[in-house]
Amino acid sequence: MIATPHSSDQLAAAAADFSTSPMLVFYEVTRACDLVCRHCRACAAPKPVPGELSSAESQQLIDQLAEFPSPPLLVITGGDPLKRPDLFELITYAKGKGLDVSITPSATPLVTRPAIERLRDCGISRMAISIDGADADTHDAFRGFRGSFDRSLEILRDAHRAGLSTQINTTLTPENIHQVDRMADLFAELSIDLWSVFFLVPVGRGAILPRLSAEQCENAFERLWAHSRTQPYAIKTTEAPHYRRYVIQHQVASGQKRTARPAGFVTRGVNDGKGILFISYCGMIYPSGFL
Repeated sequence: MIATPHSSDQLAAAAADFSTSPMLVFYEVTRACDLVCRHCRACAAPKPVPGELSSAESQQLIDQLAEFPSPPLLVITGGDPLKRPDLFELITYAKGKGLDVSITPSATPLVTRPAIERLRDCGISRMAISIDGADADTHDAFRGFRGSFDRSLEILRDAHRAGLSTQINTTLTPENIHQVDRMADLFAELSIDLWSVFFLVPVGRGAILPRLSAEQCENAFERLWAHSRTQPYAIKTTEAPHYRRYVIQHQVASGQKRTARPAGFVTRGVNDGKGILFISYCGMIYPSGFL
């Protein structure tokens, strides 16, 4: 997930408005992508899937989003959004309609420094890049593309230099769970604003991957909770509502007020369907991209 409100006032305002407006809309502009990530929920392929919304249809979708009483944050995702030839025009159109727009590109050679600067000039407010390991061997094996780790770091640095807010998305699996501390420290060097930690949802290609055990989940929660109190960026979990339980237990045990959250703790239990919409490449609407 991307660009989540960080203050309790923002969360309360968004929650109060869910009956009339979504807070976040993820629009999968394409399923085309040159990577072959092992956990890909969309089973993306190099070329677009038949049925992808046209430019005119995508603009009509943006028009409808702008009509909500409280227009949502639009997150452009994929596949790889940069495989879509009209991407920059769609971003400009959405900004012209008053929408705040973020993007989650794939770490491929398409994300050049000029492309990042053009995304900034079109009005992108945040860029999220996926990093699934503390080193190239772990990450590249997960993404199916040698050099992906170094490319991801380069993109994040270029985006920061361009003045964009940046975010890292990480999917935890038994293969990288032991690297949480190393990843947390590495990401502190990249001037990111948010680390969004996904707990694997077994859909798409991810259906055959091993999942974290209960003990591994608890260990991950312990490390994330510790880092949320020391790292310079915010930390949130995605598809891990049980992290909320862990945090409350440790707040109670320490005598800390349950409302006193560290800067890195951003959660409202299960987000799917609560202020969130996912719109697929062909215009189907879901409460979550994992359904």
